[in-house]
Amino acid sequence: MPGRIRIKVKAPFGEIVVEGEGAREILEMLEQMPSSFVEKIGELVSAKLTPPAQAQLEGIVEFTTEGPVITTRVKFTHYEAIGLVLYASEGKTETASKIDRLLQSSGVKSMVPARLNEMTKRGLVFKPDPGRPELRLTTQGEKWVEDEVVPKLKKGA
Repeated sequence: MPGRIRIKVKAPFGEIVVEGEGAREILEMLEQMPSSFVEKIGELVSAKLTPPAQAQLEGIVEFTTEGPVITTRVKFTHYEAIGLVLYASEGKTETASKIDRLLQSSGVKSMVPARLNEMTKRGLVFKPDPGRPELRLTTQGEKWVEDEVVPKLKKGA
């Protein structure tokens, strides 16, 4: 009887280890996993390990009843503004028209659909459901906001 087989799958948040008695058992386990499994785990891990957006964005974004409004006076690009609004929005998801309204409230004039299209090509945002208008930051987009945009704006404040 062969020994156990273990495979390690690298994911954005770490590794997933799948172990079984044989290749067939491992394949069956992987086939039974929902297609959104890695994304959902990534969101949960991210939510548990990162400080709440409000604390992280203090002095950069003000949370209003309308949604997040950028208040920093440090210079930023239209891409960074869109990334911040998405990052600070509930579920890191928003429609292009709502992003546009929030940017206008922030005093930013931008061609939001064009910037979102470019950000999609760069892998920073995506449409979770192609049939709906909402856009969401990708894991790469979240890391970009956390590792580059927020530190730049905090340093310049």
